[in-house]
Amino acid sequence: MANIQSAKKRIKVTETKTLKNRMVKSALKTVIKKFEAAVEAKNNEEATTLYTSVVKSLDMATTKGVVHKNMAARKKSRLATKLHAMA
Repeated sequence: MANIQSAKKRIKVTETKTLKNRMVKSALKTVIKKFEAAVEAKNNEEATTLYTSVVKSLDMATTKGVVHKNMAARKKSRLATKLHAMA
């Protein structure tokens, strides 16, 4: 355990940031799973609306620094390919 006050603060800040990052990643995974389920069910309208929410969630996670921008771009591209292949 840390003895110095600044080290104690860094531990608290790191825990807080870790929880926020975990929350954002979890929400992102949930939205992606919903989109993929809609694609599997061949529900074009729902998949289209969910795709926009997936893109928004990925962009928000990228700007917050939770995920890397190249990972987000790759994910968006692959999901768009799935959406277009369905139609």
